[in-house]
Amino acid sequence: MNKNYYAVLMAGGVGSRFWPVSTEAYPKQFHDMLGTGKTLIQKTFDRLNKFIPTENILILTNERYNDLVLQQLPQVKQEQVVLEPAMRNTAPCILYAALKIQKMNPDAVMIVAPSDHWIEDEQAFENDVRACFDKCEKEAVLCTLGIQPTHPNTGFGYIEFEKADSSPLKKVVQFREKPDLETAKEFLAQGNFLWNAGIFMWGVNTIVAAFKAHQPTQYHLFEGGISCYNTAEETDFIKENYPKAENISIDYAILERSEAIFTLPATFDWNDLGTWGALYEKLDKDANHNAVVNAKTLFEDSKGNMVRSTDGKIIVVDGLEDYIIVDNEDVLLIYPKAKQQDIKKVRGQVKDTFGDQHV
Repeated sequence: MNKNYYAVLMAGGVGSRFWPVSTEAYPKQFHDMLGTGKTLIQKTFDRLNKFIPTENILILTNERYNDLVLQQLPQVKQEQVVLEPAMRNTAPCILYAALKIQKMNPDAVMIVAPSDHWIEDEQAFENDVRACFDKCEKEAVLCTLGIQPTHPNTGFGYIEFEKADSSPLKKVVQFREKPDLETAKEFLAQGNFLWNAGIFMWGVNTIVAAFKAHQPTQYHLFEGGISCYNTAEETDFIKENYPKAENISIDYAILERSEAIFTLPATFDWNDLGTWGALYEKLDKDANHNAVVNAKTLFEDSKGNMVRSTDGKIIVVDGLEDYIIVDNEDVLLIYPKAKQQDIKKVRGQVKDTFGDQHV
């Protein structure tokens, strides 16, 4: 394995659209969402660990998930778990991790990847990441993996690349916000737009220099801790200074301001598993298009449903079409798939009505 390859796994989110399985205490990345025998963070770690040394993989997460990370990834040492004492979006934590890696190995190239995506062709994923790493080792560029759109999705941001660029890695023209349906259809018709999967690669020196140029206040805040990164003093510095960081995404902070960004259209299947409907798409279905995780089910006059329960529970469904049915320890959700984006809002209503312990 290449000792200059590093990975930063983003594992701090709550996954509120996967409520009631995903909760603040136990978010979706720590669940086996598809019934494969491995949780999403375990699958993601294993995928990266095929070509990135175990000790070079950092897990970025909230303080409250430290024990979950160590339980599910026993091969990881405590010093590889980078803990955020406050929620500050993606830019501060990526800069923090980059400075730690730069201090360990100034020749490092790194990938930043969400811990809850589903990728089946892991060899194609590795090939694509290596292609980006090769470019990042030779040039001071930022790279991202773009996903070829299969439909005009309004839930993703898009990457517009130069249409005339015939090279595999294409120059990015601009990042586009989540569009409305008509705009998404226009993007697809133009043919030079990809979904932004939030998977980034760069040389550690390149990304630190980008922060220095485009986010000087943020850079100087974290640069002040260089002497104590990867030492016993790091925790105290971060507890004091991390909450002072601006709450800003890496897209706004760096990517939309940089001139040297390239995208590689991914050659692998990808699913961000952002909603119950996205999970439904990845599951095997019966003849009536019902999908089941864990439960023992009996369907009557029912089709297009997604059922998930605690392991081995018997669930009988009669006369339902296109519903999400999730039976958790203390919550039963029966909800139309067509309204799945509202589950986040419903979760808030349950919190207000019944208290924090259920969300």
